[in-house]
Amino acid sequence: MKPAYWDEAKAALARRDRVLKKLIGRYPDVHLQRRSDPFTTLARAIVGQQISVKAADTIWQRFVAAVAPAHRTRAFPRIVPDAVAAAPVDALRGCGLSQRKTEYLSDLANHFIAGRLQPRRWKAMDDEALIAALVDVKGIGRWTAEMFLIFHELRPDVLPVDDIGLQRAVALHYHRGEWVEAAAIRALAVRWQPWRSVATWYLWRSLDPVPVEY
Repeated sequence: MKPAYWDEAKAALARRDRVLKKLIGRYPDVHLQRRSDPFTTLARAIVGQQISVKAADTIWQRFVAAVAPAHRTRAFPRIVPDAVAAAPVDALRGCGLSQRKTEYLSDLANHFIAGRLQPRRWKAMDDEALIAALVDVKGIGRWTAEMFLIFHELRPDVLPVDDIGLQRAVALHYHRGEWVEAAAIRALAVRWQPWRSVATWYLWRSLDPVPVEY
């Protein structure tokens, strides 16, 4: 389902920025959409860290089979914290997970079980407060938290200045291919507020037309 703010954001960005106007016109029928529940989305983000997309998909399918076998055939299976917390380390390692990632997944599960992460409270939290709560989990850094806010929480005004894709797109479209510092990206993005997530998403599309699914 398309975010409620999407059309308003598209119209505003197209008025303010000619690069984005062109990109929005190029991709009229695609938009952000949530795919799964919070815990499953974060678990998948951890599984996929620092490995190829193909390897991540293979390990994820094994992980699902280990902790949620009844849901292994679903396109977007739901993983529950209790199942991950109860899974033997050897079973998780057998999926192809490193020792460190098994520790990260365990810590994530324990954050949900103990109530340190409570999705029902997130609507009342601003972006920085939610990022701070997420990075308290081992293995979740600011970039992962920002991706979660954009792709799962559908927050409209996140600017992931450390994202390589955003950096590449800004260099390509605004600086004739020359790399720029984070401060320059922030300055450029002032015109995009309060829709910086949407602007970022369209700039990503200029590099890869197929949206990433989280």
